[in-house]
Amino acid sequence: MANFEAYQEYQRIEDFEEDSPPGEEQDLLVHVPEGLKDSWHHIKNLDNFFKRIYHFHQKNGFACMMLSEFFELIQFLFVVIFTTFLVNCVEYDVLFANRAVNHTGQGQNPLDRNKVTLPDAILPSEQCTERIQENSWLIFLLIMAAIFWLYRLVKVFCNVMSYWEIRQFYIKALKIRMDELCNFTWQEVQDRLISLQREQQMCIHKKELTELDIYHRILRFKNYMVAMINKSLLPVQLQLPLLGNVVFLTQGLKYNFELILFWGPGSLFQNKWNLHPKYKRNGNRLELAQQLSRVILLMGLANLLLCPFILVWQVLYAFFSYTEVIRREPGSLGARRWSLYGHLYMRHFNELDHELHGRLGRGYKPTSKYMNSFTSPVLTVLAKNFAFFSGSILAVLIALTVYDEDVLTVQHILTAITVLGVVITIARSFIPDEHMVWCPEQLLQCMLAHIHYMPDHWRGHANKSETRDEVAQLFQYKAVFILEELLSPIVTPFILIFHLRNKSLEIIDFFRNFTVDVVGVGDICSFAQMDIRRHGNPTWMSHGQTEASIYQQAENGKTELSLMHFTIKNPRWQPPQESSVFISHLKEKVHHDAQGGPSTQLLLSEAPLCTSLQSNGSDTAPDNLLASVLAHPVLTASGLQGRDHRFIPPSTAASAAASVLASLSTSQLPHTSRSRSHSLLNSSVQPETMYRSDRTIIDSMSNSDIRGNTLNSEFASAEMSLHAIYMHELHQQSSHPQRASGQWQNPVPMRDLHTNSGFQSQSGLGSSLSMPTAVHLGGWQEEEEENEDDQEINSGSTPKQGTGSSC
Repeated sequence: MANFEAYQEYQRIEDFEEDSPPGEEQDLLVHVPEGLKDSWHHIKNLDNFFKRIYHFHQKNGFACMMLSEFFELIQFLFVVIFTTFLVNCVEYDVLFANRAVNHTGQGQNPLDRNKVTLPDAILPSEQCTERIQENSWLIFLLIMAAIFWLYRLVKVFCNVMSYWEIRQFYIKALKIRMDELCNFTWQEVQDRLISLQREQQMCIHKKELTELDIYHRILRFKNYMVAMINKSLLPVQLQLPLLGNVVFLTQGLKYNFELILFWGPGSLFQNKWNLHPKYKRNGNRLELAQQLSRVILLMGLANLLLCPFILVWQVLYAFFSYTEVIRREPGSLGARRWSLYGHLYMRHFNELDHELHGRLGRGYKPTSKYMNSFTSPVLTVLAKNFAFFSGSILAVLIALTVYDEDVLTVQHILTAITVLGVVITIARSFIPDEHMVWCPEQLLQCMLAHIHYMPDHWRGHANKSETRDEVAQLFQYKAVFILEELLSPIVTPFILIFHLRNKSLEIIDFFRNFTVDVVGVGDICSFAQMDIRRHGNPTWMSHGQTEASIYQQAENGKTELSLMHFTIKNPRWQPPQESSVFISHLKEKVHHDAQGGPSTQLLLSEAPLCTSLQSNGSDTAPDNLLASVLAHPVLTASGLQGRDHRFIPPSTAASAAASVLASLSTSQLPHTSRSRSHSLLNSSVQPETMYRSDRTIIDSMSNSDIRGNTLNSEFASAEMSLHAIYMHELHQQSSHPQRASGQWQNPVPMRDLHTNSGFQSQSGLGSSLSMPTAVHLGGWQEEEEENEDDQEINSGSTPKQGTGSSC
């Protein structure tokens, strides 16, 4: 009997092939602790489960999510019903006073008999119903809308059931009450998930989950999309007559890409986590490419067939969404936003949505200012004169209205006043600030600190209109975004049929070559493993560590930067051996270069001046550190004297970043990353007295400025920004040594570090760094802001550079 009771503590799992990688044992005994027998052991679809846990946290819990779902249903009903009403139930001849109305009746004021009221313009319900019934095309559209709404209703009901289960999971398993959910960061929720796996086997193929396992399941398909954009596989860049190279990627086109490749009928994946076995074999690649080409053709034809319905919906939704905003703020169309292509281009592998949005939000201000530094002299002259003439007419109309309000009853007077106001607002957006001094190179460096990715040919060409146009592909006008979404139903079918089909064989080869099977996770994109040996780039500090061919290398240092980002954001994660070697080499390189760079004490003493130069409204410690690193080369190149009345040695952003990173590694910040075994800079490799004063300063900043999780997040973001600046500088030296010859001398290879600074080198790297010399004095922007929330700023940029002051 005792044996039988003991056996009851185990539950036999006989049917879990959905979550089983091929070749795994299918008959397992899983221990279920007492009290958890009815809960979350052996979750078959861990991808959906972790995604729902993440979305539940990011969308602030069950109530907010369900309210959003509910009002989406209401919005759809409102748009359909209100549009039907406007088309069939309004008498526009009466509304526009094209037909006279005569009110007769007792007690009716004779002066009001011809006055049009709102009920006069609305048809009776019987007549309105008759009009609708006579229009068979409208009835068909209403039936289609009703079917779609019922589908959405069923989906919302399913979401209510599934997210109620997630709510119970948070409360019972993770011990997080709903009123405390907003106080927990995702990293804290993730830590509890990892701890819970040890208590009960949510995933039965691994005893313990890692942070990377969770990221892989949440971002499985997004990592593929990021990799395909990185390798220029998806046809989002088009060559058009007169327009040249145009990037076109909309929500509709992205949805079709994902439908074809990941989860639609005929897709490459047989379920949510396994690529179909036939796509892993090399023998029938041509046949599979033809099959994929047929699927793409059918999907393109389906989009072409549904184009009228989708287009009508896009137009109606855009009209109801943006008309009021445009009326209230006409300049909002001139504001900019990160494009969908920009999100994929600048996204790291294994970067969650909130991490990406926070990073791009901090880069919004510098990028806006960079784009605003380009103005057209011709448009400026035209805008000033349009503003003058429109303002003159508007001033007269307003004066007449003030003198006698009966002027407003004159036909089209209100329309004229509104149009003139819009014209003046738009014209002023094209007039630059005459008192602003711009330095495009410095602004581009400030952008890089936050967005982390920048093509090599931008360096030294920040003042070129070609560079500005390429930045505009990542940072587009809101008006361009709206126009692209409206055109998407028309353009998408042609991109699928005439461009994506031609990529069928390349897509098949990509998924075969860059898909790996991870135990307990399933099939993932191999780039998402951030494997330096397999996908590293020798010009990004991976020389001697990578075996990747040009085809296998990630572009723009995506593998190396993604590894550093993930390591900083997840300090408890233990990287594999190859990644550990790369991080170890990077820390030695940073520490060596810090010896020749400015001290952190000096950089912090310059912080007030640097933040003033940048007009940075934030005075937090991470912002001050980043501002000092970016501005220090300009200050030293100008011959600025130090506080000890000696000239500051010329320096570069790389050496300044290395100094701050070295000091951060030895400071006693309340950050768990400082205690990890593979910390970016281990204090044990430094001389005992080195950076002691700097450490005191940074400690005092951390104790007096921000505390807790906010401090961790801000310093982690600043640390990654410094690494991005530093790694880009080293990449420029490695790939373009002739450009750096005027700024860097006496290169010291990685393999020789131990002979110069007493450190042990694990392998030789081709990238080299040397003592800095003076850089060209360029000046600094008079107004620059960093680390602000993502907000809309009106901009009148045009492709040509303006005549305003520029350094």
